[in-house]
Amino acid sequence: MNHATLVTLRDRHPAWRLLASPHAPLVANFLHRVFVAPNERVISEADLAEALEDELFALREQLGSETYPKGASEYLNDWAAADKGWLRKFYKPGTDEAQFDLTPATEKAIAWLGSLTERAFVGTESRLLTLFALLEQISAGTETDPIKRVDDLRKKRDELDVEIARVLAGDAPALDDTAVKDRFQQFQQLARELLSDFREVEHNFRLLDRKVREKIALWEGSKGALLDEIMGERDAIGDSDQGRSFRAFWDFLMSSSRQEELSARLDQILALPVVAALKPEPRTRRVHHDWLEAGEHTQRTVAQLSQQLRRFLDDRAFLENRRILDLLHGIESKALALRTAPPTVGLMTIDAMGADVELPLERPMFTLSVKPRLADLALDVDSAEDDINTARLFDQIVVDKARLRATVQQALRVRAQITLRELINDEPLQQGLAELVAYLELAHDGDVVGGGAASVDGLRAVVDETVEEPIRWMASNPMGEPVTREARLPRVIFTR
Repeated sequence: MNHATLVTLRDRHPAWRLLASPHAPLVANFLHRVFVAPNERVISEADLAEALEDELFALREQLGSETYPKGASEYLNDWAAADKGWLRKFYKPGTDEAQFDLTPATEKAIAWLGSLTERAFVGTESRLLTLFALLEQISAGTETDPIKRVDDLRKKRDELDVEIARVLAGDAPALDDTAVKDRFQQFQQLARELLSDFREVEHNFRLLDRKVREKIALWEGSKGALLDEIMGERDAIGDSDQGRSFRAFWDFLMSSSRQEELSARLDQILALPVVAALKPEPRTRRVHHDWLEAGEHTQRTVAQLSQQLRRFLDDRAFLENRRILDLLHGIESKALALRTAPPTVGLMTIDAMGADVELPLERPMFTLSVKPRLADLALDVDSAEDDINTARLFDQIVVDKARLRATVQQALRVRAQITLRELINDEPLQQGLAELVAYLELAHDGDVVGGGAASVDGLRAVVDETVEEPIRWMASNPMGEPVTREARLPRVIFTR
């Protein structure tokens, strides 16, 4: 933390540049609202530009039309530029639409800004207890003498026996409101910090992947030596402290019993009056699901990087396209040399490849348009009572397939498979037969036939035509009275 280091951070670190930017209120507020608060990992350019355009319109209505004069797309590209680094702009394989993700530096700056607000209650007891617990875990986990470890375990057992005896005797002191507030605030803070850590872990994986690609581009030795070097890099990340910690966290969280325990404890704690008075964030109840989604996104990123790297090292392509690879090697070497000092003016201009020629004989001949003949029909309306009711034209039902897909994915987080009947029993139909048909359409994406299976966004749907299941739901008759509807159809099973 010396003067030279701080000067370098001020000039190069995206978080410092964000805090010093005159547009910091807009950037921090908008990116927190669309990325951090809902735990969104990736947003398409069209959706993000639309949300930013709405934000800019509201600010211009409040602060004047000259406030933030540029368009939403210009601001997004500016925030993703190398001199800012607040967003990461990239393209998914097989698509031509740009995607945006928040950088770890931006999330750190937003978190720091959030910590500047005054807190009505600052707890210290839970932090001190956490520190003592961590020291105790380190001491017990590094003790190699079995006699000492057994003595520590017996001491803990004696303390537990004393505590059990006190509880059975009716002496069971409970935490007061202050202690509950202290511990719950610390839980919320650690939960938010854990979500931001996923972005940094994913960023570190990308840095390693870029380092490996640079090594491939500048490699001058044999192919075997290159493969040995790269495989060593890949093994190093899995055996690193960060890789081991992430793998241990993922194995712990993927346990279905742990997920059920977390859900039960969260429901129990959020129901306490003292915790409800703190008005916790709505996403606190499903924070462990947010951890799973963030971890899955990180796992998919690592898998994509590995797949791209395998294609990059394909032996057959390496031999058949040796000349092309030599040319690309020269281009990549020059690009890496110019990365720190890119040219400020255009490199070259290319004239049009050819003139657009339109010959007179290519023009189509005039064609007479056919005028439709309408039959002379008249509607006979005897009285005002016979007026046509057009309300049904507007009484349409739109089923949200994204909500149904999310319901299936959430159900499969705690179990390996679930039938459509069990799913509807847990989550009753809200829109009747139309919603049931949407579930069937979701299950049959991919041209499923009897006994076959189709992949639905990482899920699989199996249709067992040998078993027929009744599915019931509540509806209303024309008189507005509740009635039970039933449909019989082959068993549909959703699996991971």
